[in-house]
Amino acid sequence: MNWWQALVLGVIEGITEYLPVSSTGHLIVGQRMMGIGMGDDKAAADCFAICIQGGAIAAVLGLYWPRVSQMFRGVLGRDAEGLKLVVAVIAGFLPAAVIGLLANDWIEAKLFHFKWIAVAWFVGGVGILVVDRWMKKGGGAKGVELAEITLKMALFIGFAQCLAMWPGTSRSLMTIIGGLLIGLRLSAAVEFSFLLGLVTLSAATAKKAMWPVEGMAERYDALFGGALLMWDTYGLVPLLVGVIAATVSAALAVKWMVGYLNRRGLGIFGWYRIVAAGVAAVMIATNFLGLGAG
Repeated sequence: MNWWQALVLGVIEGITEYLPVSSTGHLIVGQRMMGIGMGDDKAAADCFAICIQGGAIAAVLGLYWPRVSQMFRGVLGRDAEGLKLVVAVIAGFLPAAVIGLLANDWIEAKLFHFKWIAVAWFVGGVGILVVDRWMKKGGGAKGVELAEITLKMALFIGFAQCLAMWPGTSRSLMTIIGGLLIGLRLSAAVEFSFLLGLVTLSAATAKKAMWPVEGMAERYDALFGGALLMWDTYGLVPLLVGVIAATVSAALAVKWMVGYLNRRGLGIFGWYRIVAAGVAAVMIATNFLGLGAG
């Protein structure tokens, strides 16, 4: 992997991670177009695609630092509202932590194929349009602010997040819609989605870097196997470039998204996903870049 390829993948990751369009499918297409992960480097490419999420995490940490610092004060017993939010984020994370560990192997074996990502793009796009129409008719107008989130609300959003384990669904899509359906205002649902993403993405990144990589050399079949595999396959420079690119692009995408949603709503993302699903269907039918095989 060259530095410019890492740059492209980092930008794709940063832009698509928090927008409700799903980063997984976009990264797969990006990798295939550049010939990455199609040979002996597949395991390393998979690790790379997960670990550059560190840049998206850093972007949200920076943009929402006042809220994050409030949560730190809550843990220290200095801010009751911050502590309440910490508990809510933990509650929202637990369903994905448990179900993810139990179902990870099955999901990777059964659903990590481009055809199912395309289906998820289409289904999610239709779902967004339905929710957007509901909101424009007044649905969710009386939602509560983030400070009023309850444990029940957080758990509901957490179980909604589990649906995003179907690749192509989008973690941010499910958590934002989950927040709206359970009674949060749009701005509160978006912010909680981002904060929950800090924990969820951090856990996924750490797991991929630290977990042993089976079926490879003995060197990788131990703690930090994923990190060692990436290091040996690509070196340090591509990873640094990918993370930095993801940080900058995610920060820009999040700032744009927050402003856009407050003015226009979710509709554009629904139409984008439906168009993406149509393009993906053509790719599958023609076996473009080998995507018809998975």
